[in-house]
Amino acid sequence: MTTTHTKTISPRQQVAPAGPEFSRIVLGLWRLGDWKMTPQQRVSFLEQALALGITTVDQADIYGNYLSETLLGEALALAPHLRRQLQFVSKCGIKLVSDQRPSHGIQHYDTSTAHIIASAEQSLRAMQIEQLDLLLIHRPDPLMHADDMAEAFRQLQASGKVKHFGVSNFTTAQFDLLNSRFPLVTNQIELSLLHMQPLLDGSLDQCQRLRIAPMIWSALGGGQLMLPANEQTEQGQRVSLALQRIAGELDVSPSVVALAWILKHPASPMVLTGSGRIAAVAEAVQATGVQLSREQWFALWSASAGKNVD
Repeated sequence: MTTTHTKTISPRQQVAPAGPEFSRIVLGLWRLGDWKMTPQQRVSFLEQALALGITTVDQADIYGNYLSETLLGEALALAPHLRRQLQFVSKCGIKLVSDQRPSHGIQHYDTSTAHIIASAEQSLRAMQIEQLDLLLIHRPDPLMHADDMAEAFRQLQASGKVKHFGVSNFTTAQFDLLNSRFPLVTNQIELSLLHMQPLLDGSLDQCQRLRIAPMIWSALGGGQLMLPANEQTEQGQRVSLALQRIAGELDVSPSVVALAWILKHPASPMVLTGSGRIAAVAEAVQATGVQLSREQWFALWSASAGKNVD
């Protein structure tokens, strides 16, 4: 059956019962420096994303060798009105060895109270904004002290520098630990047809139980799903064939189908884009308007798993 699609605008959704309202498609800017855009081109890119209903941007202190947030800040300085139209997400907790941070002797994690606060404040300066809508702990720290982290969250919230807090790449147990000290609104996790582990490890079940929407990174398998067949793994070849078949049934692209597969999950995931091409961003938004049948969804699951359900 062929479906005719009109222009789709990204819907908005409440991330958690007491959390922020974000666009369901989130503009991921970790490769902003690789796109070699001028400041004015960055402004145009943000405005085009807004026209598609994307109001939420995702950053991290370490992205682009600690420079991506600064590149975004340069664009916002040229177009200050964008600060009022966008919600800003950033992450902290990883210390990379970098010429931008020469004091880091070895790559490691730091989730101390002082570092979380200092990182959030540096992100605000770099992006030239006054408040983060959401701050995430980028990776679970084996030495993380939940009480110290919660203290950082309380201070940043009381000062008006950060509205909400969450985590990224946390296990369910790690999430529960920190959430017992301070309410978290999301877990940003990897999920794609090439990485289905969150369907099995309890991550998405926990999100449903707590009524929080996960944020999904690498939704297209880091671009592997779009590679030519001869460059793909056996799993990738199976999935690509299934994507192409269902894309033909729905009259959309295979990437739209791959994202619609994620968006169908009842945990109401938000999907991060990672492309500097507005056409690819528009396809991500289009996926919010595509409904896969259960049969189509499980056909893709089976292609990835290499077997039918038991």
